[in-house]
Amino acid sequence: MNQHSYVARRGEIETYFDRTAAKAWEVLTSNAPVGRIRATVRRGRDQMRHTLLSWLPQDMRGLRLLDAGCGTGALAQEAMQRGAHVVAIDLSPTLVNLARERHAQELLTNPALSAQGGSIEFLSGDMLSADLGEFDHVVCMDSLIHYDTQTIANAVEALCARTRRSVLFTFAPHSPLLAIAHGMGRLFPSADRSPQLAPVRKSTLHVYLERAVRAKGWRPGHMQRVSSGFYTSQAWEWKQP
Repeated sequence: MNQHSYVARRGEIETYFDRTAAKAWEVLTSNAPVGRIRATVRRGRDQMRHTLLSWLPQDMRGLRLLDAGCGTGALAQEAMQRGAHVVAIDLSPTLVNLARERHAQELLTNPALSAQGGSIEFLSGDMLSADLGEFDHVVCMDSLIHYDTQTIANAVEALCARTRRSVLFTFAPHSPLLAIAHGMGRLFPSADRSPQLAPVRKSTLHVYLERAVRAKGWRPGHMQRVSSGFYTSQAWEWKQP
């Protein structure tokens, strides 16, 4: 996917999450009751967030973290409580505003949450912007799952260039079942669709990433797939020695 295609795809994702699905994501990421299907997605996302956080240091005081595709801010808040200075960015201004409001409410309810000296800066925009500066760790939870293999590798390469320790990201793992679901999604009217997932073969992505970042010292680390009903995503850690 070239830069023009990336920008076009990014625009589709921004429109979906900022307009079409903003209310649904507000409910999904809350404690409000949801239906059976969305409940499986909620459980899967919670498990994935906990997985990614388990790969980060427990003590993050003085460290700078990029939460790339922060959504409503749950991961950013937990990282802040460990002392991290978090830049939480998302394409959707609506979701970022919701994340900012939830964070402010949490601090009002429990001021001790910031006892470790952490902070969160909420932004809406492109997670790959060089203007965001450098980081110790980057987390991309389900923010690259709509892009093809080459684009994911390009994004990870760009993030590694500005990161000192680790880049954690997720991708939609290729499987026969997911391929069928991906194909069936094309049957729905375009107005009813979410941006389609792009199933990725881990072996192919590994080759692309080896070419892109191994010469700069980056190596693969933890990997874990999370499957919960209608949620399937695979987490991968790339890190410096």
